Amino acid sequence: MSKSKRLLLIIAPVCIIAGVALTLPISGHSPDQPGVLAELAGPAAAEAAEPSGQKYTCGMHPFIITDAPGLCPICNMELTPLKPTGGASAAKPSGERKIKYWVAPMDPTFIRNEPGKSPMGMDLVPVYEDEAASGSIISIDPVTSQNMGVRVAPVTRKDLSRTIRTVGLIGYEEPKQFSVNSKIDGWVERLHVNETGQFVKKGAPLLEIYSPALVSAQEEFLLARNNSLALAASPFPTIADGAKRLLDASRRRLKLWDISDRQIARLEKTGEVAKSLTLYAPYDGVVTTKMVREGMFIKSGMELMALSDISKVWVYADIYEYEMPWVKLGQKAKIILPYVGSQPIESTVSYIYPFVEPKTRTVKARFDIRNPDFALKPDMYVNVRLESEPVKNALTVPTEAILHSGEKQTVFVALGGGKFEPRQVRTGVQNEAGDIEIVQGVLEGEQVVISAQFMLDSESKLREAIQKMLEPKSPSAGQQVHSDAGASKNPDDLFSNDSKQTASDESLDDLFKDDAKSKVKSKK
Repeated sequence: MSKSKRLLLIIAPVCIIAGVALTLPISGHSPDQPGVLAELAGPAAAEAAEPSGQKYTCGMHPFIITDAPGLCPICNMELTPLKPTGGASAAKPSGERKIKYWVAPMDPTFIRNEPGKSPMGMDLVPVYEDEAASGSIISIDPVTSQNMGVRVAPVTRKDLSRTIRTVGLIGYEEPKQFSVNSKIDGWVERLHVNETGQFVKKGAPLLEIYSPALVSAQEEFLLARNNSLALAASPFPTIADGAKRLLDASRRRLKLWDISDRQIARLEKTGEVAKSLTLYAPYDGVVTTKMVREGMFIKSGMELMALSDISKVWVYADIYEYEMPWVKLGQKAKIILPYVGSQPIESTVSYIYPFVEPKTRTVKARFDIRNPDFALKPDMYVNVRLESEPVKNALTVPTEAILHSGEKQTVFVALGGGKFEPRQVRTGVQNEAGDIEIVQGVLEGEQVVISAQFMLDSESKLREAIQKMLEPKSPSAGQQVHSDAGASKNPDDLFSNDSKQTASDESLDDLFKDDAKSKVKSKK
């Protein structure tokens, strides 16, 4: 046998094996099926070619996933075995499965212990103990959980209450604030009350005003009085009535200028015109503002003094927006004065203002407090303690168990055996002891993670992403028929196709050669 024939016998088997390997994708076989090679090599080779299913990944680049151990192509670190996820693709135990709870198909936070209807009218679907509603249960061995510092706490029912501690500002009682002004132009002849902060009684004189118009009005009143007396015995009733009407009009004019009935009666009795008009205090109170001095010219409508009654004051307490669910009308509170030794003052919420202060972002709650000894001074700061009404039998978890991510709140439920399930919840009110109400999402007695849940959250998202990448897509009907057709082919047909392809390639070479020859002839 010549040397060339021996070389041909060595190369031929290698080419045949390479051709079969290249035709595997064409025949529709997946990498994890024995295929034609297994049929050719026998059962032993098929068992050796079957993959173990172990994946390897890089600790620094988790998106690098391979079927065999080795080095990371990015950081050159040793690849580590990838633990199987406990997700929805895991094998489910055979036999009867136990239902853990029932959940709404469109709202994963709506959980019940028994079947029923969701708020949208849909039937609740069961969730079994070996699966999660979100399909992303993660498993962590006990040593790793201890190193991460994972701690759990039970979901319990308790009464939630909260004591709101805030600051209050004492103000005047608005309906008991009065303005003293003049309805005529004139000069201030005398000030009877000349100090800001001075207490006045109702009916006490405040100031005296000289006005030429007032003097003319008094003289006109005296003329009308004399005319009415002279025409009272007239034989013509219309003339007597006209004189009386003129007198009434003059008297009404004086009253409209704030001249009291007592002053008008004295003027009518004595017939003496008073040079000045005296203004009297309309109510009891303290002078909070004084804008007039003796000898000053004033115009009609000008505010001269401001009086306020402080026998009853208002306390405005600032309530932050997140504390508003705890504040109600009629709620009891204690007002504590800032100085030492003061006794708390009991009061109730009388009004909650329907707007938010734009600068402080707070809502004002008002308390009406009697102040007989004037111990409470306007604009004084006080401490306010609001005792809220408890929320009875609320389902609660510690506040540190809640993961806030935008519009969603998530907790991790410990299922036991190192398994944790992320679950969306809806939260309610929160007390000052660190407990928060769970409206929907968990059941009483379940265990929730209260530390290291951020690491569990990242782990669950990572495993979910890896599971989506590793999960094989189910072939369609057309692909399955094509795969079956390719699998039923004879190996001889594969080689015949290869030979046909080679023949077609040779014919193409001949075509190009003929084309080149024709071009040369045309040039000649």
